[in-house]
Parts: sequence; structure tokens; C-alpha cells
Amino acid sequence: MQNALTSVSDASFATEVLDSPVPVLVDFWGEWCAPCKQMEPALAAAAERYGGRLRIVRMDVDANPVTHARYGVRSCPTLLVFRGGEVVDSSVGAPTPAKLEAFVESACAPAGAMR
Repeated sequence: MQNALTSVSDASFATEVLDSPVPVLVDFWGEWCAPCKQMEPALAAAAERYGGRLRIVRMDVDANPVTHARYGVRSCPTLLVFRGGEVVDSSVGAPTPAKLEAFVESACAPAGAMR
């Protein structure tokens, strides 16, 4: 399976996330973060599965200090869901596979139906 996860940077964040016509789940991660690496296959599978309804992108916090500071990300992994340029949901820490699936499914839900 080709990796469907896209990396974003401080420079591309506005275009790739804030201006996206579909909801975007941003995975704030670090190379040193073992739970982040453990979540990557599940996020890649979800990116493939929900392709047209949800974008899933990753942002390396060490390489992109501006954006993670702007959104108060202080722990990895942190997942933020953006819809219409605004944060509409968040998850801090590595969720169980079932909770991750529910979080991703919730991110795909129509506006107003978020958990």
C-alpha cells in the first residue's frame, strides 16, 4: 500500500490544512516519539479509506515549531481536526486502535455531528 499520509510544514500549513475544502486531521508527531511511529500504519490506512471525505496529514514538531506552538501542542502525539480553518476536535496521547478509529470516523462526520 502506498503511504497516503502527506507531510505538511509551517510554510504549507495554511494552504494544505486551513484552506482545505474537506476536514483535515493533523497528526503532530516527533521522530523520537515511539507511540507516534506505532500510530502511523493505522493513520495511513485511514487516509486511504477516507480519502475523499478527510485528509490526514502529519507535521513533525521539531522541524515546524511555529504551527505547533500556535495551536498549543505540547505533547506527542497530538491529533487536531480542522474544518473550515478552525480546530473542531482534538486528541492528546496515543489512543487505542478502537479509539483512534472512532476519532477518525468522527472527523469525517458532517459539521455539527462531531463528538
